Amino acid sequence: MLNIHNITVSFSGEDLFSGITFRLNGGNRVGLVGKNGAGKSTLLKVISGDIEYDGGSMAFEKDVRIGFLRQDIDFVQGRTILEEAYEAFTEIKEIERKLEKINKELVERTDYESDSYTELINDLTDFTHRYEVLGGYNYQGDTEKILQGLGFKREDFDKLTDTFSGGWRMRIELAKLLLQNNDILLLDEPTNHLDIESIIWLEGFLKNYAGAVVLVSHDRMFLDNVTNRTIEISLGQIYDFKKPYTQYLALRGEIREKQLQAQKNQEKEIKQTEQLINKFRAKANKASMAQSLIKKLDKVERIEVDIEDTAVMNVRFPLSIQPGKIIVEASDLAKNYEEKQVLQNVDLLIERGSKIAFVGQNGQGKSTLAKMMVGEIPFEGNMKLGHNVQVGYFAQNQSEYLDGEKTVLQIMEDAATDSNRVKVRDMLGAFLFGGDDVDKKAKVLSGGERNRLALCKLLLQPINTLIMDEPTNHLDIASKNVLKKALKDFEGTLIVVSHDRDFLQGLTTTVYGFKDKEIKEYLGDIDYFLEQHKMENLREAEKRTVIVEAKKETTSSSKESRQNDKEKKKLQNKLSKVETEIATLEKEIITLDAKIAEDFEAVSNDPDFYSNYQAKKDRLDVLMEDWSELEDLVNA
Repeated sequence: MLNIHNITVSFSGEDLFSGITFRLNGGNRVGLVGKNGAGKSTLLKVISGDIEYDGGSMAFEKDVRIGFLRQDIDFVQGRTILEEAYEAFTEIKEIERKLEKINKELVERTDYESDSYTELINDLTDFTHRYEVLGGYNYQGDTEKILQGLGFKREDFDKLTDTFSGGWRMRIELAKLLLQNNDILLLDEPTNHLDIESIIWLEGFLKNYAGAVVLVSHDRMFLDNVTNRTIEISLGQIYDFKKPYTQYLALRGEIREKQLQAQKNQEKEIKQTEQLINKFRAKANKASMAQSLIKKLDKVERIEVDIEDTAVMNVRFPLSIQPGKIIVEASDLAKNYEEKQVLQNVDLLIERGSKIAFVGQNGQGKSTLAKMMVGEIPFEGNMKLGHNVQVGYFAQNQSEYLDGEKTVLQIMEDAATDSNRVKVRDMLGAFLFGGDDVDKKAKVLSGGERNRLALCKLLLQPINTLIMDEPTNHLDIASKNVLKKALKDFEGTLIVVSHDRDFLQGLTTTVYGFKDKEIKEYLGDIDYFLEQHKMENLREAEKRTVIVEAKKETTSSSKESRQNDKEKKKLQNKLSKVETEIATLEKEIITLDAKIAEDFEAVSNDPDFYSNYQAKKDRLDVLMEDWSELEDLVNA
């Protein structure tokens, strides 16, 4: 499909990469990896024709179609989802416009015998035939099927694209690429802003893709699940192996070990030869032998070891002060954006030392709740932070939080205090901003550089609670590993919004699943959540199947059945009310326990405190007995 030979790309007189050579065939699913700034996105742009290369050559097979999912999607405002998806069919849409124009002319004209009228009829026939060949009579139905397969509802089709989040826009772009049926698919960070369900869907799609795929991603699990070949760009060179990413890493490590050993053995032999040369030179009768050894040594091809780029940022989140037992306490939280209700009746209690992941589809309220916690947006309900809680917030879209006209150094110095201003340059160095990099304006930084700067800036303030919204976006795999270790070592409370399964594995101990305006707690890591979520989806599918089958059955005893259902519904309603009251009481008792622990003397001086406390515990005991009886009746 594509043959790349000795491609070189330079910026400001310096080679970004040079001598890049590889061939792309159908069925290749290539993971293009490397550090931020290595040239991965640039290489995709070279292949797509977005930018020109400075040396080498590229040869495509005839009529090869290329689809490119860029890192930054730029939609034309004012289009609906359906209209944007139809942009996949440029030739079909162009023919539609021509057919419309021809039909309009045919209606208006009366010179039926003229040559120009005959030419119009011929054009109508030709364009109609081409329209049919391209699938013009089917494309609208195909588009709707794909959009629904990607999670869009039919009622979404006529909504404007600019009312949807980045993740949903990415799905529209994916739908367009799927509908185009391209030969080569170029994907630049396709999992950024996609939720876990969408990522899993995309994995399935790419595994069955007939053409060639080249994708840039820093999602290790995604790479392992999709790719069958890895090309790494490192220090201007490429390393190409027909293995998924993790297998490639192991293989490259083994090769480098063998190179090191071979180089060590060669150096030992060279040293021995040089010693012999020096020894023979001193003797007249051995001079010819010395010259022979010198010639032999000159012909030796020195073994080189693959150079590794081992520079990584240095991150550590120190704990400022120890907060109280309760970090965040909230009740009856609700949030809507105009007519869209995102969260409703949410109760929350987060304790000190919790490690929590916020997970769910795009638009379900994960980032919204994070912003509510840091007071960035208004909301309904009650929320308060605990005693001595000091929050560090990492926002998802860093470009909105960094002044593009200020330099890296200015941004840090403005955020610094008198006590840590002298450490600013050292801190920037630890985050790989050295030398002239500190004088770069924020607006010219790459996505990965902006994230590193935001993390560095975060360390200028005292922190005992971290709220991080998609912190791994644009970070390379090495940087993500460093950040993950720093967060695991953090002794404070962590709340992280992320769709990166590999990053979340072993990082958090609790998952909050966001769905249909509610939050459900899962006491386990991301693997446990995915397992439970899969089971819940299967149970939901089974319920729907049972309902469908039940509707098909005859109802000879329908009156008796309806009466039983009515009684059971009453019992379930009672059970639900009891469960709600139990949950409320348990939270109130936890809050009172916290007050006793924090200030025993103050609560002891309150004459009503312990009587109120005991009354709640007595009521809880009664409710637990009621719950047990109702549970038995419902399940009878």
